[in-house]
Amino acid sequence: MTPLLFVVLALVGMPLFIVLGAAALTATHEALLDPALLMVEFARLASSPNLVAIPLFVLAGATLGQGGAARRLVRFFNALLGWMPAGIAWVTTGTCMVFTAFSGASGVTILALGGLLYPMLKRELYPEKFALGLVTSAGSMGLLLPPSLAVLLYGVVAQVSIGDLFVAGLLPTLLLFLMVGGYAFLRGARGAPRHPFRLRELAAAAREGWADLLLPVGVIGGLAAGVLTVAELAACTALYALVLETLVHRTIKVKSLRWVVYEAATLVGSLFIILGLSLGLTNLLIDAQVPMHLLEWIQAQVTSPLEFLLWMNLALLAVGCMMDIFSAIVIVTPLLLPLAAHFGIHPVHLGIVILANLEIGYLTPPVGINLYLASQRFRRPVFAVFNATLPFLLLMLVWLALLTYIPALSLWHHSGL
Repeated sequence: MTPLLFVVLALVGMPLFIVLGAAALTATHEALLDPALLMVEFARLASSPNLVAIPLFVLAGATLGQGGAARRLVRFFNALLGWMPAGIAWVTTGTCMVFTAFSGASGVTILALGGLLYPMLKRELYPEKFALGLVTSAGSMGLLLPPSLAVLLYGVVAQVSIGDLFVAGLLPTLLLFLMVGGYAFLRGARGAPRHPFRLRELAAAAREGWADLLLPVGVIGGLAAGVLTVAELAACTALYALVLETLVHRTIKVKSLRWVVYEAATLVGSLFIILGLSLGLTNLLIDAQVPMHLLEWIQAQVTSPLEFLLWMNLALLAVGCMMDIFSAIVIVTPLLLPLAAHFGIHPVHLGIVILANLEIGYLTPPVGINLYLASQRFRRPVFAVFNATLPFLLLMLVWLALLTYIPALSLWHHSGL
């Protein structure tokens, strides 16, 4: 009965670190163990060489979010893609993807870009329902791109190369971009005007936004080349973002940096508490042989890797409906890793599938945060927002199926494709 109580408390909105802490203390008490054992996991977490990358990348994302990166990205993608059929829809998707990777949380994308992109789509004669659905759903895309916090967190929890994860996420993100753009061309662009390509505007937008666009390229290049460690690259990224916004563009005054640091520290602090407690609880579950019993049960029920992936997707979609992505990563990943290893599923492929599932969770009630943020931002009922996102949600489910059952989309850099 006690585990069910903790699940109910989490679902009704009790802060997750309180639920995890109470569950961990209850588990140690029932196992007649010293609660100080939970602190061992915090010590191990603190010694992780990749841990320092999380606050530094979060600081970089918060700096770019508070600065003018959103406006510069919109201008660049509009100049680059606005002339195409469904050009503004391509612009919306591409801008939201890149900004979501910067900001680390897709809800920020809707708040930062929604007021700019939603009216732009309506002004270009896109149907209101299509515009609302595109902006809301595009805010959850891009979580596989560097320097996404979700990818970093999975890499730390699963002890998988973060560089491999970032490279693995490139092709799936490109595939999703093409699928959404293709749907926009077929369904949303009827009657929308097309604009002539202006090389002068593209050059001006590139001059203004080239430094923002080089950031993910630099992260991928630094990790792939092995020139810098993840922690060193994170430090360079944070410094790069601070210099860019305070000295080059001067969109953030030095005296205002304390608010940027405060925003980043608040997010990082809550993540570290949840991460430490969840890993401590996971160790207790391992000592109690819970994963082993779960593996035995699944072996009796599931006979093939494809069948396991199907049930895993259904379970993760349910988790994404009820839990935020960061909490879900630290809780679900340690349980799924040994099961995936038993069925011969590569941990990088597993990570991409887990993150893609949880990315979709931003659009699924009852805890689909993008639905509520878009409802508040655009002053529309939550049901109307969800109805508008349904075509894009179905599109992302097709995308998820492709990623799940075609491992080469995630492992192309391993397989030589």
